[in-house]
Amino acid sequence: MGVFGSSAKVYRPAPEVDLGPGSGELYISPNVKAPRVAGLLVKIFVWVLEMPVVGWVLLYILKKDNLINKLVSEAEIPEPPLFTSTHRWEDTPEQNVSLTKPGLSPAERVREAVDCLPTRLESPLAADVPPSSSLKRWTIMDFSRAYSSGETTPVQVAKRFLAAVKECSGPTMNMAFFISCDPEDVLKQAEESTLRYQTGTPLSVMDGVLVAVKDEIDCLPYPTTGGTRWLGKARPCEADAACVAQLRACGAVLAGKTNMHELGAGTSGINPHHGSARNPYNVGKVAGGSSSGSAAVVCAGLCPVALGVDGGGSVRMPAALCGVVGFKPTAGRLSNAGVLPLNWTVGMAGILAGTVEDAVVAYSAIVDQSQPSYLRPELNLPMLTSTPSISNVRLAKYGKWFNDSSEDIRTCCDKALQTLRAQYGWETLDVTVPEIEEMRLAHYVTIGSECTASLAKYLDKLKRSEIGWDVRVALGVYGSFSSRAYLNSQRLRNRQMFFHKEIFKTADVIVSPMTGVTAYTLQDDALSSGELDYINGAALIRYSIAGNFLGLPAITVMVGQDKGGLPIGLQFIGRPWSEATLLHIAFAMQEACSKNHRKPVVFYDLLKKD
Repeated sequence: MGVFGSSAKVYRPAPEVDLGPGSGELYISPNVKAPRVAGLLVKIFVWVLEMPVVGWVLLYILKKDNLINKLVSEAEIPEPPLFTSTHRWEDTPEQNVSLTKPGLSPAERVREAVDCLPTRLESPLAADVPPSSSLKRWTIMDFSRAYSSGETTPVQVAKRFLAAVKECSGPTMNMAFFISCDPEDVLKQAEESTLRYQTGTPLSVMDGVLVAVKDEIDCLPYPTTGGTRWLGKARPCEADAACVAQLRACGAVLAGKTNMHELGAGTSGINPHHGSARNPYNVGKVAGGSSSGSAAVVCAGLCPVALGVDGGGSVRMPAALCGVVGFKPTAGRLSNAGVLPLNWTVGMAGILAGTVEDAVVAYSAIVDQSQPSYLRPELNLPMLTSTPSISNVRLAKYGKWFNDSSEDIRTCCDKALQTLRAQYGWETLDVTVPEIEEMRLAHYVTIGSECTASLAKYLDKLKRSEIGWDVRVALGVYGSFSSRAYLNSQRLRNRQMFFHKEIFKTADVIVSPMTGVTAYTLQDDALSSGELDYINGAALIRYSIAGNFLGLPAITVMVGQDKGGLPIGLQFIGRPWSEATLLHIAFAMQEACSKNHRKPVVFYDLLKKD
């Protein structure tokens, strides 16, 4: 039966699908033709959608010829459903790693991570000043050395940070990085850290280092709003999330709650309640979503590390648009305690960092080792003491999917792969990853169904006017998915798990661009209403899904910029529990590409002498 005919798709058993480079499997690029809608048109669309009878008819018409029905809801799928993407313990062989002992504290794990980093002993304040147009990102180790040497203090850095936040949040710049930032709390933490350095008792190299937290993660003394105006009151924040508590135990200065797309229900980061986070490389462009503020603060140099939450690429996507590292570990590797349960089986916390080294340090701090070792492997950390530190890496590439991106992205990412081959001898294997679009749609049904189920107890009592216009559309569509659509989505999840595990029998990672387009223009008419831009949305999320739907670890690193100077990210997707290998590969890619990166237009040097 034809995919685009009137009949629903009938799937062959997964073992019968050819995954080789010559596979005849049809690649379906998202067939999105809807025009961008913003401003008054969004409001009119919502008014019609929410009318008792007319709205139901409109949804029926919109869904009747939609691929969700043909490829998911009404399809015949032989596999049983798979309801969770968590992975059993696997002894994944990895090269050149340091195995941490179980039962270590977060600060002790950070010390182990520091031993794995390249040795760079120069004082950051005495280092050569790069040209004004080139990019130099201060790392966690740079801040720690500056504090330990007395060249500056956490209090001085915190004051520079607060001045920068005030400047870029004002009406002139309106960057909208933060939803909440309490200067008194930030200074109090910095004062305590400064005292520890003065007495020679810092808790770890993260002591005094600023870390921002997405407003989807509990962090005292702030409410957790999820980018709304109402959720912080309906669900009081009573304690730090597990990942935040671990960072606090390392002495990190929690810098505030970053902006995000409302309820994580979008890819642009446009938020009508708290302002729309702007891209530091071009303030007229989006920062991406939903962890928009976290990506932007790292990009702008305000924090070397920030926490995000990744349910459909929400860490990696804005990281790529803002030119920073976005890292999502294996499902179950980090605790979700204290993270808004917006999507139980696809979402988890993740890390945004200026460098791969900082991602390693932050990862070591927040990894969850509370579970028995028979449920998840012990923590491997990558030994980044030489480049390349691992050999014979095999990168799986699905050409039709890889090339379904803008010309600048395609060319830049191909060049990055050629660099890996030329410098390190790593091999690229041609494969087929079947049913990419089917997986995207199944993930959309899954994340939407779980979001509405999670929020039902609040939404039933909430006035619709308290929700942004674009999110009201999203919630309307989410609520229309049937139980059959959800079950069939989990059948497709099972198929994709099989396909990916087969590919990982011959390849170490799957490589792709991180997004299909670079950051697009932030239109004024969308600032108060949000926008319905399904063409750009589909392009941004094109390469994100496997990491969430299948619970696989994934990382993106900047490999260049488009003709307009906007960042381009390359993504590596790994086997379950292979975080160390991904970090090795990302570090090698960073070392090969970072010398030519240009500095963002909005950028703050917090270690610069006053």
